[in-house]
Amino acid sequence: MTAQTSNSHFSGGFSDPAIQSSHAFRAAMTAMAHPGEIKPIKGATPPEGLSIAAGCLLLTLCDPETSLYLAPDVDHPAVRDWITFHTGAPFVPAQDADFAVGGWAALAPFDRFRIGTSEYPDRSATLIVELPSFDAPNAELSGPGIKTRAEIMLPDIEVLQANAALFPLGFDTYFTAASDICALPRSSRIEPLLMKEG
Repeated sequence: MTAQTSNSHFSGGFSDPAIQSSHAFRAAMTAMAHPGEIKPIKGATPPEGLSIAAGCLLLTLCDPETSLYLAPDVDHPAVRDWITFHTGAPFVPAQDADFAVGGWAALAPFDRFRIGTSEYPDRSATLIVELPSFDAPNAELSGPGIKTRAEIMLPDIEVLQANAALFPLGFDTYFTAASDICALPRSSRIEPLLMKEG
């Protein structure tokens, strides 16, 4: 993940909240509607430990009514203070979270996150997974929002295939790197990308 310049928790939010939050929300929704496509998102300058993209998503999606789990790799006092000041989101254990943020390994195990119920499948968690970068793709996606196929780099294909197999239950995922986001909704079907010879 990209470390940002150290900030007071009073700074680093959207300088023009009405405009920037609208742009960030549109970017987040567009990414989720078009799985596998990398979209820029900017406007926030979060403290060290969070990428710009993750900071923008937190400012856009979190509020005092949405609970948040911080994985150990991002659970720092400066990050907590910044999120509290700018969003008011309460911090909770992983199993109670509406949103969770951190690196892939730090967020594990994944079976503790809410996947919704048959009556309320929308009562599931959304993960914000911090990546160092968007590397070469290793998986193919198909399903809603994808014309034919989309290629994506996934940190663990098997875990995410198992989550997709739960559909309409399961968690949704945003991947973040620097100031870019990429989304993987639970509705996407996932297959390993077969490397072509020649």
